[in-house]
Amino acid sequence: MNFLSEQQRLLRDSVQAFALHELAPNAAQWDRESNLPDAVVAKLGAMGLLGMMVAPEYGGSFSDYVSFSLAVEEVAACCAATSVLVQVHNAVGCWPIAAYGTEVQKRALLPDLASGRKIGAFCLTEAQAGSEANNLKTRAELRDGKWVLNGEKLFVCNGARAGIAVVFAVTDPALGKKGISAFIVPSDAPGFMKQPLEHKLGMRASDTCAIHFDNCAIPAENLLGSRGQGLSIALGNLGSSRTAIAAQATGIARAALNAAVRYAKERVQFGKAIIEHQSVANLLADMQVKVNAARLLWLHAARSRDAGESAVAEASQAKLFASEMAEWVCSKAIQVHGGYGYMADFPVERMYRDARLTQIYEGTSEIQRMVIARHL
Repeated sequence: MNFLSEQQRLLRDSVQAFALHELAPNAAQWDRESNLPDAVVAKLGAMGLLGMMVAPEYGGSFSDYVSFSLAVEEVAACCAATSVLVQVHNAVGCWPIAAYGTEVQKRALLPDLASGRKIGAFCLTEAQAGSEANNLKTRAELRDGKWVLNGEKLFVCNGARAGIAVVFAVTDPALGKKGISAFIVPSDAPGFMKQPLEHKLGMRASDTCAIHFDNCAIPAENLLGSRGQGLSIALGNLGSSRTAIAAQATGIARAALNAAVRYAKERVQFGKAIIEHQSVANLLADMQVKVNAARLLWLHAARSRDAGESAVAEASQAKLFASEMAEWVCSKAIQVHGGYGYMADFPVERMYRDARLTQIYEGTSEIQRMVIARHL
């Protein structure tokens, strides 16, 4: 990718080296144990990978959206679950505070988030409000100078280790979607109750849980943005967050393709390596084309965002194509491996499970198609 700047290439190469050394050798074990060690999270912070949506003046490492997505792809190629932490923490944990927070909020919170001393989470989804984000039941009432939250959020990525959560709740029920507000809620606030970890198909080392709010009281100044601005805050960073998920899917698929190529060169059938059989070679060629096409789509979306465009439609196109491509490529990587690919001893089994999430979170494929159609 010669069109990348020198700074972007250096960042990509440094993240790749870190991920190959620190993440790839341990990804299978973390998947089995459903745990990402705190020491690894600390290393991510030291690398600057947890402050990529935070300006340097607040302790972050933000440079551009292309760089962020490049980093996510490299992490995902070595450990997809770790890339969930990086993507969610940056794009929907840090960014809302960086974009909508007051100067006091930013100076108080962003340095800890950017360093990884605290991890951010995003609390929007509820049992009856997934894609229909304006159908929230969680309520926030102003009582004696404090906001009091009641309700429950589901599928919260980084939920178990979160130190700060951006939470969306209804403050003015009569106003519909204009009655939703956003709040900065520390996880040690009274009534902030983390529920047991979810047992998931893939991305198992990424901590996901429900969070229950039982008369959870926070200071009035923890309102993020203005009252009633919650839905626009929730939807405001979809251009870059969905682009990063497309990069994540590309990284997973790239890793599966590489594993398939290695195996195809080693596995001998009918007197020659199976990569020399035309049916296998053609399949690998198709996989390579799809991976590269996905990368070009998310690069276009990220560069559009860096140019000051919203890039919502471009991000949806990238996420839709890359996420569906990733499942297909990982499935074909299993096919190349034959029976071995179905075994947990081989990494393509885990990659196939991990890839499936990218079609669901931060907007399903069906939602992406709706967004794309609306922009036609």
